[in-house]
Amino acid sequence: MERPTDRALPVGMQIAGAWAWRILAIAGVIALFLLIVSELQMIVIPLMVAILISALLVPGAAFLQRHGWPKWVAIVVVILVVLGILAGLGFLVVTQIVDELPELRHRTFHAYTDVRGFLTVEPFHFSNTQLNGYFHDGVKALQTDTNGLLAGALSLGSSFGHFFTGLLLTVFGTIILLIDGRSVWRWTVRLFPKRARSAIDGAGQAGWVTLTNFVKVQIFVALVNSVGIGVIAGILHIPLAFPIAVVVFLGSFIPIIGSIVTGIIAVFVALVYNGWVVALIMLAGVLFIHLLESQVLQPLVMGNAVRVHPLAVVFAVAGGALVAGIAGALFAVPVVATLNTMVNHIAKGGWRPPPSVDDDHDPLDATPPKGTADV
Repeated sequence: MERPTDRALPVGMQIAGAWAWRILAIAGVIALFLLIVSELQMIVIPLMVAILISALLVPGAAFLQRHGWPKWVAIVVVILVVLGILAGLGFLVVTQIVDELPELRHRTFHAYTDVRGFLTVEPFHFSNTQLNGYFHDGVKALQTDTNGLLAGALSLGSSFGHFFTGLLLTVFGTIILLIDGRSVWRWTVRLFPKRARSAIDGAGQAGWVTLTNFVKVQIFVALVNSVGIGVIAGILHIPLAFPIAVVVFLGSFIPIIGSIVTGIIAVFVALVYNGWVVALIMLAGVLFIHLLESQVLQPLVMGNAVRVHPLAVVFAVAGGALVAGIAGALFAVPVVATLNTMVNHIAKGGWRPPPSVDDDHDPLDATPPKGTADV
């Protein structure tokens, strides 16, 4: 029914007002959701990590089951394989650090001497007395801030407690999703009204496919980055080349930005231990690997897997980091890609049942969904 005030307002104003209050309502719901997530991050982050790990392990477990392996054996095998890989990487990293420790001490002493010599010439002209005075002032300031250090130690202990709690929740969540993820998904879908379950179920399955594709492709991209930077560091005889490659691999799970930030570590190590010429060569190598990722891997491989524009990837990572730090940067792209697929699936309307089907029909009663962990 048209109200008298409607006739007094221009049509454009009415349309703008209708859009405005709806946008404000959506923004309010999103803000409330983000507030709840931030308050429950001790639960939300382990759950999201468990979902990402499950997206990695479920295809392997499903492959073994299709070849006749019992379900529990397939799950145990894929978990042991991942743990074995992580243990092997940790062993190699520790071994290289221990082997190169004497040489690192020698190079560190020479690097320290070179830095002091650099600061005593143009344009700084610091004297040895001034440098020693600055060093003693720093030590004295450190000693006078004992209370702050103790508080920091307590905070660090609390952080370790949170870490182990999150680790236990992640392991438990991953195992549950691998064993009975389908039932978890069916329970989640049944929280919605019957008329909405077909849309939610189809969107969830489409989003799960996108998430598994993202995890597989991101591992491939991270492997290319780590091998590339690690090989360049090894050719240049930069210390700790293998640990640097492992750090680059882990950092590359934050698309585009992660490989640059972790690559800077290699450049810094080269600058300290090998000089500025080798550091410039290492910098050129890092930039080349970054261009390979951004111009080839992201558009061709990642773009086909998650169908998100690289510009959206950059802004998603930046926004996630601004809202939730490292965790936000890590989860930003998979969340955006998965939501994009789910929204598109619902918008296309292919989930709508034919007219002959009753509106109260529950799709979960007829066809078991693939769910969160279809193993």
